[in-house]
This record gives sequence, structure tokens and C-alpha cells, in this order.
Amino acid sequence: VSDASGCSMIALLHTGAPKFLQNLLPRARQAVCSLLPAGVLKGYGSIVSRKLASHGFGASMAAMSSFPPQRYHYFLVLDFEATCDKPQIHPQEIIEFPILKLNGRTMEIESTFHMYVQPVVHPQLTPFCTELTGIIQGMVDGQPSLQQVLERVDEWMAKEGLLDPSVKSIFVTCGDWDLKVMLPGQCQYLGLPVADYFKQWINLKKAYSFAMGSWPKNGLLDMNKGLNLQHIGRPHSGIDDCKNIANIMKTLAHRGFIFKQTSKPF
Repeated sequence: VSDASGCSMIALLHTGAPKFLQNLLPRARQAVCSLLPAGVLKGYGSIVSRKLASHGFGASMAAMSSFPPQRYHYFLVLDFEATCDKPQIHPQEIIEFPILKLNGRTMEIESTFHMYVQPVVHPQLTPFCTELTGIIQGMVDGQPSLQQVLERVDEWMAKEGLLDPSVKSIFVTCGDWDLKVMLPGQCQYLGLPVADYFKQWINLKKAYSFAMGSWPKNGLLDMNKGLNLQHIGRPHSGIDDCKNIANIMKTLAHRGFIFKQTSKPF
């Protein structure tokens, strides 16, 4: 290599600490590539790749460099299913309570919380509810009450390190209904407190519209179609809807979208 600045940059990359490589690799690569003749670029790339691998950066660096860093350490994907009928029954009660813990760096699912909930005001599910959600009577009979499930959610949050003040996490829902209407409404009816971590969230519909420039009228179905994704499982299954939300988020993140809170502070 004839250019001295090119040689010094390569020397830094080979002798620097792993943290230096991790933080400055993209800018260093760009700078060196602009200095080196085209014929040596391929060899340079393989040298740097081997050096990174020797420091344990291989797959993790590839995953990290594929999309920009998010503002949160974890996204908590949530989608309730509730008692329902036509005309609508009141009050509605949560009967499925799923949460997926999504790593904000890799956008991969790290942990799952999933419980069914016994309704108490209208304990018998309607045929409409079963047809819509796929939840049959035997899946909710004898299950914990909402109060008990909320206690287990808190235990799960603590076990997963999500209550640590230094860990930034936020819930993600398909719409505002789950955390603006359903949970606070049922908690108020039952005289239960709502934990602070349920009071801020990201509405995926709004995030998708910011990223893609169109509003998904049909929710997950429209978002999957707009991103050329296959729908996972059955619509209106809480746990399947969470998997679809996670898949959509991962796809948008890989396209460079950075998720932000959409709810207004309580």
C-alpha cells in the first residue's frame, strides 16, 4: 500500500483493543476503502473479519451492524384477548395475557410470559368469543384471576431484570386498546392498581405508519402484507399476534426504523 495514512489506519485496526474495533470499524473501513486500490479491498476485508472473529465479535457484530441501535434495551410485546360478544358485553375481561421479551439490540425473542385468565363477571365464554379467539371454556376454567396473573407478571419482570432502573424497556401493542382501555378499565372495575410499567407503550400501527407512510386499517394483516411477511398462526390468538408484532418490528428495524414511545404520559 503506497499511502501512509492507509497503512497507519490498518495498523491501528490490527493492534487496537476490541472496544476500539467495535466502535470504529464502520468509519475505519470506509476511510481505508477510500484510500486503498480496488484490488486489495477483498484481502483487507478478510483480514479485518479474521481479527474481529479472534476477539469474539463475529456473529454479534454482524447482527448489530445490520440495523441502527434502538432506544430501548428490551421491547415487551403484548396482546390481550378478552371476553366478547355481539352486541358487546360489559365489562370485558382479559382471558389471555401474553408478553414476549424482545432484545432491542438483536430484535430476537429472549423470553415469554403466557397465561390464560379466569373471567369472573362473565365466567362463561360466548360462542362468538371462542370462534374469534380460539379460546375454549376449558382453557380459562380454573385459571388464575387477573390479580394473580398481574402478580406473576411482576415476578416475571423482576426475574428478567426488567425492573432494574438502568434497564430501559417499553411495552409494544397493536393499537392503544390493550393498555389505554382494556387493562386500566378492568383494573378500575376490580379495584386493582396499574403498575407504572404499563403506563407507556409503543402503538405498532403508529410506528408502521411513520415507517411506511400508510395507516394499516386491518392491523397486523395489512402490516404483514405491506412488508411481504407471512402471517404467523391464527388472527386473534394473543400469543400468535405477539409473534407477528415481533416479526414486524424486527423487519422494520432491519430497514433502519428506530422505535419511539407513542403513548402520552398518564
